[in-house]
Amino acid sequence: MNYLDLSIKEIHAALVERKVTPLDLAKEAIRRAKDSGDNCFEIILEEQALAFASSLIEPEQDNLLWGIPYVAKDNLSTKGIPTTASSEVLSGYVPLFNATVIARLKEKKAVLIGKTTLDELAMGGMGMSGHLGKTFNPYDPTHERIIGGSSCGSATAVASGIVPFALGSDTGDSTRKPAAYGGILGVKPTWGRISRYGLIPFAPSLDAIGYFTRYSIDAAILLDALAGKDAQDASSSDAPFGHYADSCLTPLAAPRILLLDDIIEAVRDETIRQKLKEAEEALKKQGAILTHARFGEDLLAAIRPTYIILSGAEVCSLDANLDGIKFGLHGKGQTYESAMKDARTRGISSLTKRRFVLGSYSLLGEKRDALYLRALKLRRKLVTRTLELLSGQDAILTPSALTIAPKFDAAHADLSEKDKAADNHLTLANFAGLPSITLPLGYSNGMPFGVDFMGHAFEEEKLFAIAHSFEKIVGICGEYAGFRKEKHGI
Repeated sequence: MNYLDLSIKEIHAALVERKVTPLDLAKEAIRRAKDSGDNCFEIILEEQALAFASSLIEPEQDNLLWGIPYVAKDNLSTKGIPTTASSEVLSGYVPLFNATVIARLKEKKAVLIGKTTLDELAMGGMGMSGHLGKTFNPYDPTHERIIGGSSCGSATAVASGIVPFALGSDTGDSTRKPAAYGGILGVKPTWGRISRYGLIPFAPSLDAIGYFTRYSIDAAILLDALAGKDAQDASSSDAPFGHYADSCLTPLAAPRILLLDDIIEAVRDETIRQKLKEAEEALKKQGAILTHARFGEDLLAAIRPTYIILSGAEVCSLDANLDGIKFGLHGKGQTYESAMKDARTRGISSLTKRRFVLGSYSLLGEKRDALYLRALKLRRKLVTRTLELLSGQDAILTPSALTIAPKFDAAHADLSEKDKAADNHLTLANFAGLPSITLPLGYSNGMPFGVDFMGHAFEEEKLFAIAHSFEKIVGICGEYAGFRKEKHGI
């Protein structure tokens, strides 16, 4: 039996019964990582991982993450381990501290086996702007289709079966969209639920540390380990939280779920549309109370420009420290300005530079009212509408994406401008700071697609309960690319 293919609880049981050891798991995960041709790793930590796994001798019965291998997105600080955020401007940067999430997993004795690729500095949605090039969808052996971004490497590592869970970050849809394209679960918790200390920031008012798993119970176990106040992050919440893994297994009685018709109607793939209808009927049979509403075409069209302006404004301020002097790529020049110009010219891609320029432009005195302040007002309208629709509901249900993973050279080419606006709807959870979870729904032409549930702030336990019931309906959670090839010949 290959224990890496099981859920975290099942792997834990095998570890406690000494059917397998942490070292066995680490070796197998590293073998799979090395065999992967999907370009999902910045660095494989073979020596460190095997040394740490070797030190884990006595199983900890009450610690479900003991000895479990995982990977982390390379915008999370790791003490003594290079952290580049997939950008040349951070080449050579080795942090002196661990991100809080890394530290908490180390306390749990989970085994970090590598750092994963991302869109450069977490800016991008296709997994192709990082300094190591494109990260591929493991379901497509031709390497023509995206896994999505910015958490592309972590999504691929879980979708291809290398590890049972992976850390990412989510600013617009950066865990949930790749999860949909990779047939796995992607979780964005409530803003402040997980400490962001040690995360290289993109847009802090939108950023959340998220993660990927293959099962809903695994997602709940991870939040049990990662949630909670952190003295090093003033924005982390001290709101109480319970035992998510326990609540995950307790079904909600008659959950109230709202479906957004203008998002669903934008789906053009007949297989996805049919699966959504089947899921709706199955939820009704399980006792769910379903209602329908429309978000509003004009407001949907405002999501993308609002996101671009606000995130650009925040990142151009926060990344001012990437100057080629303090850390990372060393800038050449006799003055501070010339050294900074050289480091940024050589170390940052054109896509990321455009984000910086647009963000700076939106903050200029004469443009601030027309762009930045207007975007703030639009964000408030979008949040107000989202909360109106969520009032009286337990969750909002939408397709995670309107299509299967597109090809790199034709991303969303078959979508109208109206449909493209609808395809950005996952960003609403970031605007409002709400929890959101994507689950696999089915396959079209051999490629996975997903469905998303968004809930009330700090009510992740309800989302996990809904997700656990829903994955029983679908029956494909836990599958990954290699597993499906072996089982189904796909």
